[in-house]
Amino acid sequence: MRIESLGLSFFAVLLLLTVPAFGCTRVTYVGPEDTIITGRTMDWGSDIGSNLWIFPRGMERDGAAGPDSVEWSSLYGSVVASAFDAATVDGINEKGLVVNLLYLVESQYPKPKKGDPRAPISIAAWAQYVLDRFATVKEAVEALSSEPFYVVSTMTPDGHAGNGHLAISDPSGDSAIFEYLEGKLVIHHGGEYQVMTNSPSFDKQLALCAYWQEIGGLTMLPGTNRASDRFVRAAFYIDAIPKTSDIRTALAGVLGVIRNASVPLGISTPDKPNISSTLWRTLADHKNRRYYFDGVLSPSLFWVDLDKLDLAEGAPVLHLPLKDVALGGEASGNFETSTPFEFLEAQP
Repeated sequence: MRIESLGLSFFAVLLLLTVPAFGCTRVTYVGPEDTIITGRTMDWGSDIGSNLWIFPRGMERDGAAGPDSVEWSSLYGSVVASAFDAATVDGINEKGLVVNLLYLVESQYPKPKKGDPRAPISIAAWAQYVLDRFATVKEAVEALSSEPFYVVSTMTPDGHAGNGHLAISDPSGDSAIFEYLEGKLVIHHGGEYQVMTNSPSFDKQLALCAYWQEIGGLTMLPGTNRASDRFVRAAFYIDAIPKTSDIRTALAGVLGVIRNASVPLGISTPDKPNISSTLWRTLADHKNRRYYFDGVLSPSLFWVDLDKLDLAEGAPVLHLPLKDVALGGEASGNFETSTPFEFLEAQP
């Protein structure tokens, strides 16, 4: 594992502005009186069949990466959004810890040698492991820094390389970014890491932000749907919106930021095929433990209040299919008992 340092020349920054990117944007709002909200967009080039799931404590899991996969029991219940009903890509657990899995084409995962003590885990299960096992960002960083497992990529059902980096945040406003670059785990840990998009790697995203801070967001902001431009806009607006403990105002502000970073449905860029439309957005209210879902084909957003859920060990797994569903308001009563989905298998 290594911690990346920042250091890009002006010309390197300009070069990065031309890099195409697979979609998604994530922001964390830090307001007064522990008003912490994490929002994200999910951008993809095809329908990923997302649904919502409720998982109780005490579930026995494995990493879906062969017979030596990491195994664990869930300490905390969670509400998650799936992709293809084969991967956890977003969610919040009962302690208010939030995970957001975003695409990162530059990812290079470990190629362990014989005798490597680490167990493998499919990238499809990576986010769920964090939700199941940790209550805070600090706890997760301390545990994962020792690398008890390594992530194994796999192809998605629609034929894309399953490469990604993981952002986590908690009710204290703390954040961390986990990436695999050149086969090594890189962790950025600190409350200042409030924004993440896709390409380039996170250290280079920070360099872009520093470059645009010199210009000033009130003078000019980049306006394309490239990841680098979305990062700059999201970073400016999440800092510019009013800091308030009024949760409705704060939620509206964060939703405005991530909608500003969204790519309209149906938009494509022929010479940059990795730019994709926004399919849905989520907001996680860490303090009040509410998880909001905003599907682009739905006329209104809805939310799940974790205080209304039975997350005790032995409680049923619940499932909310989202296709052709238009919900509004609190939606915990719309979930149905189900068997849990199986994580997409990866080969170490």
